[in-house]
Amino acid sequence: MVSADFAGRPGKKLVLFDVDDTLSPARQRASPEIIQLLRELRKQVAIGFVGGSDFVKISEQLSVGDFNVLEEFDFGFAENGLTAYRFGKPLESQSFIKMVGEKDYQELVNYILHYIADMNIPIKRGTFVEFRNGMINVSPIGRNATVQERHDFEAYDKEHHVRADFVEILREKFQRLNLTFAIGGQISFDVFPHGWDKTYCLRHVEKDDFEEIHFFGDKTSKGGNDYEIFSDSRTVGHTVKSPADTIRICTELFLS
Repeated sequence: MVSADFAGRPGKKLVLFDVDDTLSPARQRASPEIIQLLRELRKQVAIGFVGGSDFVKISEQLSVGDFNVLEEFDFGFAENGLTAYRFGKPLESQSFIKMVGEKDYQELVNYILHYIADMNIPIKRGTFVEFRNGMINVSPIGRNATVQERHDFEAYDKEHHVRADFVEILREKFQRLNLTFAIGGQISFDVFPHGWDKTYCLRHVEKDDFEEIHFFGDKTSKGGNDYEIFSDSRTVGHTVKSPADTIRICTELFLS
């Protein structure tokens, strides 16, 4: 039986959303239409976000108008759930650096920076490695790229497989560290310990005993950062290509 906290919702279900290209364009603000969808949806089911970015970035994308991210989502999972909120209150968090150790972390980052320095791609900007609480984010072009530069790199990457090739080299070189490398968004990939993918967030909702947990994401193919939670036996996965797709499918499934 679903937790008493959610007994008043007609649907005893939880609907989880990836952020980039699911609720908003990558690193851009969500539309008023998405905000309206979320508010209508929450009258029927429990809702949550699960993103790879840190909470500050996710909040920037979803804080539209008077929409308060922590108050209007039942669950908030930043960094795959390593930073987690339930009804706006923080839950236990985890640390990448404690798990990996400073010595191995420095070896990994030094190798990444040397590799990027030798990489021949059309443009490079800044912030090639971003340290987060539960992972690191690696961007060959740099996270300081403009929106247009992100679009251009994404197209270049689809043709030249820059990130996929980089990931394969790191996976082989640092196999002993038991790390997962997950490509997500337009310009980067995440690095985190095995098991710290987006399925990590599911441990925070187990006690609520939802009848179904639905997940919506765009990078659901193997190697994408939505793949593990999309294909997990505990979830019903839905692949979307844009926020408009999310609105259409959610309306058909939960609001018709």
